[in-house]
Amino acid sequence: MDFDIEKEKITMIKDGKEIKCDILFAFDSEDTNKAYVGYTDHTIAANGRKNIYVSSYDPLYGLSSLEDVTDEKELEMINDVLNELDESND
Repeated sequence: MDFDIEKEKITMIKDGKEIKCDILFAFDSEDTNKAYVGYTDHTIAANGRKNIYVSSYDPLYGLSSLEDVTDEKELEMINDVLNELDESND
């Protein structure tokens, strides 16, 4: 996955196609020693909201080390961050 936080873009492969995504947020976690980035391809989910994807990366290895988030505790933390962002936009 191509990731350039300076230009606020991520390129991901979805259904075999290269898709440019806009970065929505990024944050670091002292608990996990990882950084996280949230991004969207502007598609709409079944609930009527934009699809948001979140990946983690190890800041020591740079931005090319994006990984899927699968750990339940990490997912819970990310959901808390998303809820905070959602509340601040209301």
